[in-house]
Amino acid sequence: MAIYVVMEPPGRTEAADATIFVRDGFSWLAFVLGPLWLAWHRLWVEAALAFVVMGLLSTLGQWLGLDWAGSALSLLVSLYIGLEGQGLRIAALRRRGWHEWGVIEADNLDDADIRQALDTEALADEPSPLPRIVPDASLARPAQTGLTLGLTHTPGKA
Repeated sequence: MAIYVVMEPPGRTEAADATIFVRDGFSWLAFVLGPLWLAWHRLWVEAALAFVVMGLLSTLGQWLGLDWAGSALSLLVSLYIGLEGQGLRIAALRRRGWHEWGVIEADNLDDADIRQALDTEALADEPSPLPRIVPDASLARPAQTGLTLGLTHTPGKA
């Protein structure tokens, strides 16, 4: 089973097509086509950075006469994009104002969509939570005044 992170757009529109399901895990397409995969998902800065780093590593390997080292280091960059590409995508959506609805475990994208719709209906039917009875911790203790020596104040000692 795969794990999908469900991201909702800012403003919480009622359109079901507005939510995005991001499959958490290794992405083979991101591994093979690293900078292009990043650009496809509108991660422009990350795509440019990956392209520049891969080019610099290949150039450095040729300049030092170690073609295999440049290729191996570029392969490591591709491996990083394959492993962390979906995480970069989620982080970019958060920066754009999207919020995380939750995480769903499903066999495929269609099952994840059905589970999210059913869970949304179940949450809408639940009553709202009761107000908190315990007061806020910052209001529980009055401010201490008096002589303070050092970085901390020890009550009862001068």
